[in-house]
Amino acid sequence: MCKFQQPQIPANVTADERRAIYFDALYSLDLSDKVEKYNDLTYLSWANAWAEFKRCYPSATYRIIKNPETNLPYFADPCIGIMVYTEVEVEGITHEMWLPVMNASNKAMKLEAYTYSVYDKFKKQHVEKTVEAATMFDINKTIMRCLVKNLAMFGLGLYIYAGEDVPENDSTDTQQTDSPKKTIRRAKTISQAQQATDKYAGIKAALKACPDQQSLMNLYQQHKNEVDGNSEIKALFTERKLQLQKAA
Repeated sequence: MCKFQQPQIPANVTADERRAIYFDALYSLDLSDKVEKYNDLTYLSWANAWAEFKRCYPSATYRIIKNPETNLPYFADPCIGIMVYTEVEVEGITHEMWLPVMNASNKAMKLEAYTYSVYDKFKKQHVEKTVEAATMFDINKTIMRCLVKNLAMFGLGLYIYAGEDVPENDSTDTQQTDSPKKTIRRAKTISQAQQATDKYAGIKAALKACPDQQSLMNLYQQHKNEVDGNSEIKALFTERKLQLQKAA
């Protein structure tokens, strides 16, 4: 697994540019050896997710939102099920996330067991299935999955929710356009207040801050997939390399 490395942040970047740099750094982390597959879904351990996130943002905090009426960490509706909520706060920015309590078949669980009917194509008839009542174990497990999903709003493991197994190399994308797929996803995911004016503002700012060839190489290694898969970004690195050579 590629562990998070603190990106170099120049002093003159805006707050949005700084967030964009950190978002890309978190998004580019390959967490494939820390995930598990179950029922065709991919799960990332909350402990590994939180460890990597704290390496990026040591002051980050999270909160499990409790029902003010019961002081319990879930909200239950007898008709539609149980929902949990978390919040993650980083440097004045807070993202909220929610997740329903579900069973192994991804059916919503409730405080009491219930049945539902599905069509069995082999028996060629409708059969009845049961969803057991939720337990505190189910609720606790959902809370921690909700926290991992919450961290993805800041970039960590977001590609998992986009249906990818690893951060994708844009050169393999047959639908590639002038805007790399990763940047498109980021633009759709980050709140409007966090978006940089220039789609490459974060990486441009980091390039300008590189004082020598070694720093440039470190930045390249951190964004290798993105650089190798996009000619525009690669040209920016080449330009900065030439500038540093002239200045030496």
